[in-house]
Amino acid sequence: MPEHKEQKIIALLELNANDQALIRHSLKIAYIFKKELCLTFNAPKRSKNQGAYREKVSDYARVVKQELPGMKVSTLLLSENTSRLSDVLAENHEGIIIVANSEKFRKHSGSVTESSIPWLFIHPESTIEDYNRIVQTLDLRKENSDNSLWCSYFGRFNQAEIVAVAASDSSKEGKVNVARNVKLSTKLYREFGITHKIYKGGKSSLRNVFEALEMALVSDCNLFVMLGSSSITPLDYLIGLPERKIVKQAGKLPVMVINPRRDNYILCD
Repeated sequence: MPEHKEQKIIALLELNANDQALIRHSLKIAYIFKKELCLTFNAPKRSKNQGAYREKVSDYARVVKQELPGMKVSTLLLSENTSRLSDVLAENHEGIIIVANSEKFRKHSGSVTESSIPWLFIHPESTIEDYNRIVQTLDLRKENSDNSLWCSYFGRFNQAEIVAVAASDSSKEGKVNVARNVKLSTKLYREFGITHKIYKGGKSSLRNVFEALEMALVSDCNLFVMLGSSSITPLDYLIGLPERKIVKQAGKLPVMVINPRRDNYILCD
């Protein structure tokens, strides 16, 4: 990845009424992490409306610059296959978080499972924008370190409080792995002085994410952070990924999905 200062928050636009919420949430994230906002539209291939698309995105950028002169804003027009989109944004355009419409998760699912940067799904009617009370999942997978690392970024740069819901596995190996992840996450949060609590859940690693979401929805949580699927079966292609169910059940609560199938880029200070 090029120089650290070039990392961008990607607002994945739709060029419709939903863009207002996408831009608003993306601006908040860009402000928290002191990153450039990149207003992005992935246009249909062979479309003859490229000029109109570019003008619309540029209009958005002009409005943002007028209202927030200090914010770094750029625009990007692409025509990429869904599965390649996140890699192109991360590797070629220094994207570090992609903000997208939660109602369009199915459309983006192929890119989510190949992504090396988190996807933040927000509902177009959501006004939950503080991002300072986080509920996260902790299961037996070693990739929970990426999950906790991103939570720690919100703790460090936005004074977020973190509640982690640890899985309760019955197997010896599962218990050991969950305990390891709890220990590592606790050490990380203490190192940065981040307020946190660890709750021992009642569900196994397979159901931990659903239990954690239930806690998030009945609390004052304003961001749910989860690991995506480590393996994808043919059934998932037919009925949809478990992440899709979570994002749908979350309603207007923002959900960050971190891909455990790829090594993730880190946020540069």
